[in-house]
Amino acid sequence: MAGPVVIDDAPGPDRTTAFAWAVFALSFGLLMSDHMARQVLAAVGPQLKTEWSLNNAELASLSSVVALAVGLLTLPLSYLADRFGRVKSLVAMAVLWSLATLAGAWVESYQQMLAARLLVGVGEAAYGSVGIAVVLAVFPVHMRATLSSSFLAGSVVGQMLGVAAGAQVAAIHGWRAAFGAIGLSGLALAVIYPLVVRESRLSERQARTKTDWGELARLLLGRRLLWLTYFAGGIQLFCTGTLAVFLPILLTRHYGMALQQAGKTTALFLLVCAVGMVGCGMLVDRMSRRDPAITPRLSIMFSLLSATLFAGAFFSPPGPVQLALIAGALLVVAGITGVTGSMIANSTPRAVHSTSMAVLGLSYNLLGLAPGPYVTGLLADRFDLLTALKVLPLPCLLSALAMMLIRRDYAAEVAVLKT
Repeated sequence: MAGPVVIDDAPGPDRTTAFAWAVFALSFGLLMSDHMARQVLAAVGPQLKTEWSLNNAELASLSSVVALAVGLLTLPLSYLADRFGRVKSLVAMAVLWSLATLAGAWVESYQQMLAARLLVGVGEAAYGSVGIAVVLAVFPVHMRATLSSSFLAGSVVGQMLGVAAGAQVAAIHGWRAAFGAIGLSGLALAVIYPLVVRESRLSERQARTKTDWGELARLLLGRRLLWLTYFAGGIQLFCTGTLAVFLPILLTRHYGMALQQAGKTTALFLLVCAVGMVGCGMLVDRMSRRDPAITPRLSIMFSLLSATLFAGAFFSPPGPVQLALIAGALLVVAGITGVTGSMIANSTPRAVHSTSMAVLGLSYNLLGLAPGPYVTGLLADRFDLLTALKVLPLPCLLSALAMMLIRRDYAAEVAVLKT
């Protein structure tokens, strides 16, 4: 028998506190650790490829398996965190991904590394959705948009640090030391987190939701507007997932950079992506205050501009122009995250926002971050890397098409919300 929906209608704290900022800092730090653990593979990829004689698809699978586990487990693990306690769940997740990263320092084969990376994905699966729920619980409601965009940008900052720090350590001490250093740093944060962030200080604000599963599915997937928004966000992140893995290889192979320099350069590109994510989100927030229906039109603009810049980059020969065009594309391509986040939040009831964001995260991983590196790796093995990267404008065009199909639906929906 279906149970009733219990909604937490508490307005949240009236003001920010030192405890709230401590929660944000530690949660942000663990999010960076999460993505450092994921991205260290890109930094050491050229060394692993040579030492174990891996082809491009095998190397990419070590990254894709993490995103695949995250995509498949986000929803069930987010549900369990709400039932059994968010802080305990976050700590357990961080311990698992840190130990699995640490295990990467001792593996002796591709198969063992694949198993370790799978466990990294299991640990990371629900951190994004549960972590932002913990952060939002201790801040005033009027700060939610700023906190959400800043928290999400932490994932890209973590990728940047994972590449930079991983390449630095690997260049001096070898790839095993890179896994060890990043695994230990995450483990240290996991130990500190529950000493500061206590469940008892969050439980009074944590919503407890019981709902009919059929009704929940209808709320999350029952309209074209919703599933095309999920699709638009996920398919465009095919590009960011691909470049996070293959930029170091592009730079070492076609630009003659040493591993350490390639890692630092990739980190700068990821920083551009993080800045663009926040900047595009702020632009969407500012412009949508006057006309909320403009949001999908801004997404179409971001997608078409990204497609144009990627086409210009990868149909050009290696050189300064290509690098400048890649940087320009990265500045706008992740702007889709702010768009889709706000559209899903505006199109689903507040009582299921955590779950709807988990579905959005699933689409990011299953449609973009997981298949991007793997498909590109398969194409690179059959042709070459520069040829494979020519496919990147296509996901952006598909994202733009999805938003074109639902722009009128969204305009009608926000018109109803305003009345």
